[in-house]
Amino acid sequence: MMALWPLLHLTFLGFSITWPLVHGQGFQETAAVWPSLFNVSLPQKAQESIQIPNNGSAPLLVDVQVFVSNVFNVDILRYTMSSMLLLKLSWLDTRLAWNTSAHPWHAVTLPWDSLWTPRLTILEALWVDWRDQSPQVRVDQDGHVKLNLALTTETNCNFELLHFPRDHSNCSLSFYALSNTAMELEFQTHAVNEIVSVKREYVVYDLKTQVPPQQLVPCFQVKMSLKNTALKSIIALLVPAEALLLADVCGGLLPLQAIERIGYKVTLLLGYLVFHSSLVQALPSSSSCNPLLIYYFTILLLLLFLSTMETVLLAGLLARSSLGAKSSPSPAPRGEQQEHDNPGPHPEESPRGVKGSQRSWPETADRIFFLVYVVGVLCSQFIFAGIWMWAACKSGPAPGEAAPHGRRPRP
Repeated sequence: MMALWPLLHLTFLGFSITWPLVHGQGFQETAAVWPSLFNVSLPQKAQESIQIPNNGSAPLLVDVQVFVSNVFNVDILRYTMSSMLLLKLSWLDTRLAWNTSAHPWHAVTLPWDSLWTPRLTILEALWVDWRDQSPQVRVDQDGHVKLNLALTTETNCNFELLHFPRDHSNCSLSFYALSNTAMELEFQTHAVNEIVSVKREYVVYDLKTQVPPQQLVPCFQVKMSLKNTALKSIIALLVPAEALLLADVCGGLLPLQAIERIGYKVTLLLGYLVFHSSLVQALPSSSSCNPLLIYYFTILLLLLFLSTMETVLLAGLLARSSLGAKSSPSPAPRGEQQEHDNPGPHPEESPRGVKGSQRSWPETADRIFFLVYVVGVLCSQFIFAGIWMWAACKSGPAPGEAAPHGRRPRP
């Protein structure tokens, strides 16, 4: 109780100590203005209340309840996501307890900068926006302190995009109390998923909290599991690619001597090249575990290129053979001699001979290539489906995970 009255007196006088409660690592610059511990104008009890409560040989236990209300702006190209959270912190500070028989108050509200509160830093944060820049602290009669912090932050996330657009990723938010040691402070965490809207591309299907072991600096982590609904990507990426591949297969039914077939194939190839260039910009890239769709669309490009080249080469060979047949001398006398030797051929044999002579070897090769091409396209679809179901890839640990922000160095 002796420590609480100087705080109330200073609060009523408008005393204020300004220093950042929590800040994010990244683009925002933060500055701290610390109160002097040797300021003679500040009562000694008030100075002691700004220090972390002494819990004897055990560290001070701070209970943290994390409420996640929204996750938005999931950007797989930048590997970032934005989220809205509410942190409810509570701990016991016996120095602030009082006797209700002498002072009939069950609780008092104080400015957060007038007593000790844990200073938190989000390791993955690019920026942090706190809704209340001057939150109030509630102190109960038994010394229990409660502090609520609402924030919006943008953080980095190592998305696992091997099975994009049906990817599942785990994103972490690591809160560190850099001004204290693990011997002074310990966190006990709980998480609550309060997201009620599912009308978005990425949804949070699991939420967990943990306290990493063997840390020099007290910290806790919030792990969110994200799942891609994939509807937008399927409509924008997979459907056009499969439609172009089916159109290319149907183009093989056109006769080889038709002039429209070459123009049809070249048009499909040029259209897919434009689609592929925009596709590369839409799909994310990574140093490891790139999306399987990148390899799939590259194989489709090679198939379309092979089909177009086959059409151009065999059509050129067919045109050359037709020009050679027209320029060769006609064997008319020998034909007349054969007519005199065989004056009465069977009428049913003539159509077969004429039909067999109309199909040249380039046309035969084109028909064989068409059948092989159809089988190859079907096999590639089944092979890719099998790889999609059974392939697995896990990104390796980052180089900076050896000992950042108070972790114990590896031997």
